[in-house]
Amino acid sequence: MDVDEENIVSTSQEESLTTMPDSETLIPTTDSPIQPIQPLIPPLAPPSVVPPAIAPLPTIPPPIPQPLPPLPVRPPAKQNGELGANGSGSDSDYDESSGTQHALGANAEYEISEESKLVRERQERAMQELLMKRRASALAVPTNDMAVRTRLRRLGEPITLFGEREMERRDRLRMIMAKLDAEGQLEKLLKAHEEEEIAASTPVADDEEEMIQYPFYTEGSNALLEARVEIAKYSIPRAALRLERSRRKRDDPDEDVDAEMDWALKQAASLVLDCSEIGDDRPLSGCSFSYDGKLLATCALNGVAKIWSMPQVQKVYTLKGHTERATDIAFSPTQNQVATASADRTAKLWNSEGCLLKTFEGHLDRLARIAFHPSGKYLATTSFDKTWRLWDIDTGVELLLQEGHSRNVYGISFHCDGSLAASCGLDALARVWDLRSGRSILALEGHVKPVLGISFSPNGYHLATGGEDNTCRVWDLRKKKSLYVIPAHANLISQVKYEPQEGYFIATSSYDMTAKIWSARDFKPVRTLSGHEAKVTSLDVIGDGQCVATVSHDRTIKLWSSRGNGKEKDMDID
Repeated sequence: MDVDEENIVSTSQEESLTTMPDSETLIPTTDSPIQPIQPLIPPLAPPSVVPPAIAPLPTIPPPIPQPLPPLPVRPPAKQNGELGANGSGSDSDYDESSGTQHALGANAEYEISEESKLVRERQERAMQELLMKRRASALAVPTNDMAVRTRLRRLGEPITLFGEREMERRDRLRMIMAKLDAEGQLEKLLKAHEEEEIAASTPVADDEEEMIQYPFYTEGSNALLEARVEIAKYSIPRAALRLERSRRKRDDPDEDVDAEMDWALKQAASLVLDCSEIGDDRPLSGCSFSYDGKLLATCALNGVAKIWSMPQVQKVYTLKGHTERATDIAFSPTQNQVATASADRTAKLWNSEGCLLKTFEGHLDRLARIAFHPSGKYLATTSFDKTWRLWDIDTGVELLLQEGHSRNVYGISFHCDGSLAASCGLDALARVWDLRSGRSILALEGHVKPVLGISFSPNGYHLATGGEDNTCRVWDLRKKKSLYVIPAHANLISQVKYEPQEGYFIATSSYDMTAKIWSARDFKPVRTLSGHEAKVTSLDVIGDGQCVATVSHDRTIKLWSSRGNGKEKDMDID
């Protein structure tokens, strides 16, 4: 068809061309408007022939168009699209544009981009790994380490890798068996190796296999066994006395526990700053009262520890021996001996005159906190090597190397009976250990950030923890769950201590430059000890709860004492 001829004819007759999407018939229109008509199927004739005018017909809905035979391809450029006053273009433009759009839509629908391919590959790999893990968990893997080694040898795998432990070896065997099972080779390999082993087995080999035993647990030394027996003998009578005291307080009408607690909280609420002393030329990191309250020990980041007399806070002795910063210090609960922990991976035992008695070496990384057993015979240290260790004070021997935390261990505390130990660490967990059996009896989950402070209550069934989530949690060991969450500070909690005599209040120190006293009955705030100009790193409470000591990065020691001491004594005399 000739495009120029159509343009000439449409111009000479001054008609507008009406485009019908489902046909290619060009219908001339006069000046008078006409109604839409039913589209007609054009005859196969030259396009220059114009059909006669058709009278206007009433409006009829267009029928379903019939399929048309293929038409010859027209040039893409079309000029007569500007002729119609209503803005409609030619049917050729419509056909080509619609055909192109359909083609593009079809191509876009089935085209897969590179990102989609990568996503599909990741999904497939994740699904394969999930199926592999499910299959591995379903396979029967021996628990005895000797059987695990034997099975690995049968499968032609190395029986152990460098630094591999029993559980890691068992997991490796499980993954190998799952992989072989997925490839369809597991049954064949196991059957072949078992037949070869049965054929080549001799009584000598059986005897050798019986002689070599790999226990699932780590065997302790005889010294540890003796220590566990001593701890059991020490803790059982103390637990009986504690329970008898509790029953007497409950049943005796003369015992008023609420009145005692009210008096203790009133004394704690009256704590005021009594003394402030420069402790060192470097920030202080720890403090501890002696069992009789006459001495106070502090340590600093320069590795030097000092002993001060109470209540004047005058320096008595200086303990020098660590090559790195000192991280904690603790007084023995039975005698005037001091233990210090340091970042040089050692702990040292000193007497009250400043003489070095013992050095405890064995940790693989810097030490964090240190604590004495209530009997005074054992010392516990925590370290950033993910372990805590128990040492014999008299011999200096390492009795126990305890693992269990997935990250660095920071805090340690002993039960008042001496039967339990509680540890906390940067894995946001607190664990309770039975020292008589070596078992982990509780794992306390609740903190969302590292736990830095931990303390047992003298009542025997409450445990307080504080951490980097700015909260102090109180746990009930009888219910094995969190009893209360105290939103204690505006920054991390560095230390938590119960009042050592009855546990009537809890003291917390924080990096928000304050220390606070909380009621152990309803966990309400009792007193805020404000005065430090930097982070408060540690605190300790004297035996009767009448005095609290805090140390800080501002290098000062502050003593907070009750104002009512003299008045109460005068009233008692009267």
